[in-house]
Amino acid sequence: MSQIDTLPPLRSVISTHGLSARKSLGQNFLLDLNLTAKIARHVGDLTGSDVLEIGPGPGGLTRGLLSEGARRVLAIEKDSRCIPALQEIAAAYDGRLTVIEGDALEVDPLTHLQKPIQIAANLPYNIGTELLVRWLTPPEWPPFWDSLTLMFQREVAERIVAKPGSKAYGRLALLAQWRSDAAIVLNLPPEAFTPPPKVSSAVVHVKALEKPRFEADAKTLERVVAKAFNQRRKMLRASLKGVTPDLEDKLIASGIKPTDRAEVIGLEQFCAFARAVKAS
Repeated sequence: MSQIDTLPPLRSVISTHGLSARKSLGQNFLLDLNLTAKIARHVGDLTGSDVLEIGPGPGGLTRGLLSEGARRVLAIEKDSRCIPALQEIAAAYDGRLTVIEGDALEVDPLTHLQKPIQIAANLPYNIGTELLVRWLTPPEWPPFWDSLTLMFQREVAERIVAKPGSKAYGRLALLAQWRSDAAIVLNLPPEAFTPPPKVSSAVVHVKALEKPRFEADAKTLERVVAKAFNQRRKMLRASLKGVTPDLEDKLIASGIKPTDRAEVIGLEQFCAFARAVKAS
């Protein structure tokens, strides 16, 4: 296996710093540096971009991003055991890596980064969906980021790119496809990780659009689709009960049959309904 830089192989780094993966932190380490560099290339041309990375662990993807030319990488890591290994990477890459020990749900990355900004991460399983929804639903658009290149469980990745009528279609698909283009760009088997998870993984690339496909208030749309898909088997007049006065009239005006179920409703109709809810 070829090396992407002069630093030790990741297995040596893990052994030196005692970095056994912790289930409580949703950790599964990707140790093949050629593979992490391949993931970094899916972000696109990094030479003029800053990159936000969440949960870098021992720094496999971090090294891939830096070796592929990222202008600067901000790595936010909750596990204090990983900080010394990440600091060694920072020293080897002439200060292009900034490491923050903290919770990604609480740290404001914009105080450390300059646009254009890409986000790339092997997201910890326990916070991945919450972070994705946050990045997809800011009040103002375009967002602070240009693209997201994120690793998820394969099942979650399929939900992000799903189409109406499919089993995987739901809240994540609607929010991702409302204001961005999303595609699965790489599939990874469990044995690519240490320790191997029980499920396959996939890398999703999400490119922000300049403006939403359809107008809607982000908070209202997120609330509507979350409630609609929380009880998938129910008719919308039941699952959306209490969301707005004159519910059935607003559904019909939005091109939705009150007896429909959420999985057959398209993005344009959900956005029209969200506008009606916001206006009431």
